[in-house]
Amino acid sequence: VVSSSLAPATKEKAVALCGCLFLFHYISTMLRFIIFLVLNFSALGLGSLLMGGNPAANDWYQSINKAPWTPPGWVFGFAWTTIMICLTIFMWKLSEQYSTKELKLFYFIYALHWILNVLWNPVFFKYQHILLALVIILILTCVVGWFLVYGYNKIRLWALFVLPYFLWLIIATSLNGYIFLRN
Repeated sequence: VVSSSLAPATKEKAVALCGCLFLFHYISTMLRFIIFLVLNFSALGLGSLLMGGNPAANDWYQSINKAPWTPPGWVFGFAWTTIMICLTIFMWKLSEQYSTKELKLFYFIYALHWILNVLWNPVFFKYQHILLALVIILILTCVVGWFLVYGYNKIRLWALFVLPYFLWLIIATSLNGYIFLRN
């Protein structure tokens, strides 16, 4: 009689515990997503801040020879917004599957990527060091290519969320290279 009266209470506790664990996992998942989103967009914001203004209002940038395939200004904002959301999804999925300890190398490379991403804007637009900017963007492109390979080995098709970033960097590198060669 005693054991049967405890069974419903034990079952309720187990259900409550499962609910708490689910809630903790959900909050932890959302928190990681938000942290990656903030990190990714803060790189864009800081890079923009350090570049010294809008490229459309930059007399130097407007006066240089640009590649004929240079997209209109609005494409850059759309592309970077899409890229950072995709990168956030990729990082969130990777962090879901593996522990921080297992991703130590990845997070180190991500920090390098973040610094390179921020640095390119002021080096190119503010200080007008086209060759140094080209070196930075070449390294950044290699790092993001590494993200693709690393991600594919870890989370398979989820790594495709990095592909827009990699393709955009190939285009951006070609634009930077053209400006280097023609100015």
